[in-house]
Amino acid sequence: MGERQLKNVSDQNKRTAMHMQEGNSVDIRPLSLNDAEQELVLQTENRMFFERFAMSRQEDFYTLEGRKKRIEQSLKNAENDTEYSFGIFLQDQTLIGTISLFQVVRGSLQSAFIGYFLDGKHNGKGYATKAVKLAVDYAFNELKLHRIEAGVMPHNKASIRVLEKAGFHKEGIARKNVKINGKWEDHQVLAIIHPEDT
Repeated sequence: MGERQLKNVSDQNKRTAMHMQEGNSVDIRPLSLNDAEQELVLQTENRMFFERFAMSRQEDFYTLEGRKKRIEQSLKNAENDTEYSFGIFLQDQTLIGTISLFQVVRGSLQSAFIGYFLDGKHNGKGYATKAVKLAVDYAFNELKLHRIEAGVMPHNKASIRVLEKAGFHKEGIARKNVKINGKWEDHQVLAIIHPEDT
């Protein structure tokens, strides 16, 4: 990775100083404990929709205490450079979704996965694409990652379009790689490479 290899403590501090990424219609920023109630409403109202595409969740996922614990854990994960989680906010600071860079791998890979959920009421407005672009910008310019990968169930055409509009390209099908609602599901693999590395 040469000059893009993270080498010292100051780089680590810069990397974990997660600041707001501003867009024209949505912003992304790390969730704080002050966002827990708003996130609980988001997750609860969209539970049936989100769980169609998500791994199984414990019941405490849908409690205020559970949300606070997960926010605290996400902040620790960022400090440890393993995962970076953000809320997706409208300009008036209404929380409409979440987006994460997870399974961050350093060394010779310099990669991460991306995942996101958007309030069903706001689908089709371009917000998810803008949030993905902001997260990718953060991954490449702040975290100095080389590759971001996403896995999407093949029938989730809307999410595939979001990623393609954000610059991701299809790479193939990962067969039966994630268990969703008790069933092993195929996932379309999409990825984007840092433009300096192409």
